[in-house]
Amino acid sequence: MTQTPVQTQDQPRVVLSARGLGKDFAGFTAVNNVDLDVHHARIHALIGPNGAGKTTVFNLLTKFLQPTRGSITLLGTDITRMKPDKVARMGLVRSFQISAVFPHLTVLENVRVALQRPNDLAVQFWLPMSSLDRLNGRAEVLIDDLGLSEYRDARAGDLSYGRKRVLEIATTLALDPEVLLLDEPMAGMGQEDVQMVAAIIRDVAKHRAVLMVEHNLSVVADICHEVTVLQRGEIIAQGDYATVSADPRVRTAYMGTEE
Repeated sequence: MTQTPVQTQDQPRVVLSARGLGKDFAGFTAVNNVDLDVHHARIHALIGPNGAGKTTVFNLLTKFLQPTRGSITLLGTDITRMKPDKVARMGLVRSFQISAVFPHLTVLENVRVALQRPNDLAVQFWLPMSSLDRLNGRAEVLIDDLGLSEYRDARAGDLSYGRKRVLEIATTLALDPEVLLLDEPMAGMGQEDVQMVAAIIRDVAKHRAVLMVEHNLSVVADICHEVTVLQRGEIIAQGDYATVSADPRVRTAYMGTEE
């Protein structure tokens, strides 16, 4: 039976939860006994050294992998054995480390494509292109909210790397997720882009839960409410950044020493 997280009156609700999550690959345990609660309107970071199991946990939560043991609950529903597309339609949406936009389409067209599924236009290939014009209003709102208005008619392939990542966030938000999973959103960015994207993530999290894998610990310290630290597939610390960064096990995992 899935354990129900205990919440106090002033604590935001848990929207995504894992209990005893584990994954084995041919006798190798990649993830073991992971308990995780992700809260509405909070940014939760999943961090750890290379090989800690962060990507495997992401793949388990989004159902790209089936867990060997444990359970996953989304919005009160057990999704442990659900398929990824059904989980996405329930409101759990993921972006990937490599930017995934259509480079030859404009910013507006990219967001409009993403809006087709929630507006029941994803498989209606016989409709004229003009039928998508009714999506322009919502697309432009998303573009404006994420600071992309001046790039509305620019080709995605011509954007800076940081702007491409912002556009990718816009396309994921087009699905109106309750929980947004971001896989290393700051990877490969210069400091200016990092600050821009961090501010956008902070704003996005006002209305939904965000779980992110991130190696930039300055960003984690700046914007994340909660942090879970993995090592060798197991949780070694949880709490706010000040708490986990002071934990000797975390210092050893990252630096090889407690000092």
